[in-house]
Amino acid sequence: MSKNLYVGNLSWTSTEDEVRAAFEAYGEVTSVKLIEDRETGRPRGFGFVEMDDNGAREAIAALDGKDFGGRNIKVNEAKAREERPRW
Repeated sequence: MSKNLYVGNLSWTSTEDEVRAAFEAYGEVTSVKLIEDRETGRPRGFGFVEMDDNGAREAIAALDGKDFGGRNIKVNEAKAREERPRW
């Protein structure tokens, strides 16, 4: 089973490959998705990493609050997205 992790306060210059490399030290990474602004295409400074359960727990413990690309990142288990009405 895998867990989806929220990774926040990322530098806007961070790449998916850099994030993947940091998390692969703790377990198998299934996917990495950095979120971009819809209108400008610029990074929003956060993303999601999907990885195995044991590796996810280790990654949260090891990386939450640590320096990554000059910023202290926030790493925790992602919450389910709330349903929002579409206009």
